[in-house]
Amino acid sequence: MANGLVSGLDVVKRKVFLSYHHGNDRAYYDAFINAFSNTYDVLHDNSVDRAVNSNNTDYVIRKIRENYITGSSCSIVLCGTQTPWRKFVDWEIKATLDKQHALIGVNLPTNPLNTDNKYTVPDRLHDNIQSGFAVWVDWPTFTLSHESVRQYIEIAKSRSTQLIDNSRPLRQRNG
Repeated sequence: MANGLVSGLDVVKRKVFLSYHHGNDRAYYDAFINAFSNTYDVLHDNSVDRAVNSNNTDYVIRKIRENYITGSSCSIVLCGTQTPWRKFVDWEIKATLDKQHALIGVNLPTNPLNTDNKYTVPDRLHDNIQSGFAVWVDWPTFTLSHESVRQYIEIAKSRSTQLIDNSRPLRQRNG
């Protein structure tokens, strides 16, 4: 019987929050869901701006934290060409850091190198990659297998919350 309980615990789905630019990166979100929905419960509402109808930034952040981030153990930010300039992506990263949850940035194949030969990512994510809190990985490596996703989540969860840098002002508008 104990072996049955242990085996049952192995199939418990870890909840992850997926943050992405709906207009450009939905195909990658869908690909993740299709490949990994048997392993992970993915929490995301692609209409945060419609679902939380308010101009009060503090209220919106609280709603993101309560309705989308709470219950997850890790946020995964899909970084495409427009992701760095999306205010709700920034707010979702902030809410993740407020909850001291693990954070992974996934560079999508659509995200080109900039003129400095680097990838452009959301500023708050960049701060936490630089501090050593957030994990940065490219899409093909991250999505190679269920095991690779699990390993990156575990690496992110093992990072010290003392490394969190959530000091940046909130992005107030897109673009």
